[in-house]
Amino acid sequence: MARGLCYRWRPSIGKYPDGQMKKGEDFSLLVGSKSDFCFDRSYMKNVDYDAWLGPAPKRPFNRNRFHYNWHYYWDYGNGDIGNQGVHQMDVARWGLGVTLPTKVISMGGHFLFDDQKEVPNVINTTFEFPEAGPRGKMLVFDTRPYMTNDEKGAKVGILFYGSEGYMVIPSYSKYQTYLGRKEEPGPGRDEGGDHIQNFLDAVRARDQKKLNADVLEAHYSSALCHIGLIAARLGRSLEFDPAKEQFIGDEEANQLVSRKYRKPYVVPASV
Repeated sequence: MARGLCYRWRPSIGKYPDGQMKKGEDFSLLVGSKSDFCFDRSYMKNVDYDAWLGPAPKRPFNRNRFHYNWHYYWDYGNGDIGNQGVHQMDVARWGLGVTLPTKVISMGGHFLFDDQKEVPNVINTTFEFPEAGPRGKMLVFDTRPYMTNDEKGAKVGILFYGSEGYMVIPSYSKYQTYLGRKEEPGPGRDEGGDHIQNFLDAVRARDQKKLNADVLEAHYSSALCHIGLIAARLGRSLEFDPAKEQFIGDEEANQLVSRKYRKPYVVPASV
């Protein structure tokens, strides 16, 4: 089993009415005063808002639906399980050697803050995989945004559980194993590879084989986030066909696999 953790500090986004921001307001309040997204009201003069919305439904401007906080609306985002969590989901899936699940159970809700977030901010999701074999494989993923404990030093990370011990990955670059019932420290590492440099090297060499991972791996990992959110949104266990990438016997769930595109920003059924 792999256990993914996404315990990121995400405070309330508050509530704001539709319409342009008032003079003197800025976007720093969207994600805190230390945000990188500190744009004043004049910034909107340089934004094609229709293009920014793209295939999403046409809605009046709201500061909470704009920079960064778009993550928390169904029209555009998938909360922290898809924002931060997709990175940990990717490592968890890679370590297990799995792609898409055959079953997902997910529960979540907007348990914290009286604000305008739509996507659940607390989610617990469990996946079962067809590559399971006689003993089975599963991936459990926890997302929560506020006060929390760490798990063996990890808050945004992954734990792998095996027959001889377990491994903790508390960051992008290091891991530590713990062996036996006494949890004696085993092999570990304090540094990792440079994925950005790897991508640049592959582009410069015009050689896809140099990449650490094919783009298809990104699809599998992001798909898990969407599948988990669909199960949480519907509030029921779902069976999934990895070959067809469709839910089995649940048309309501399949309607959420894609979206209704707003013209002219339409993605064709066959690309």
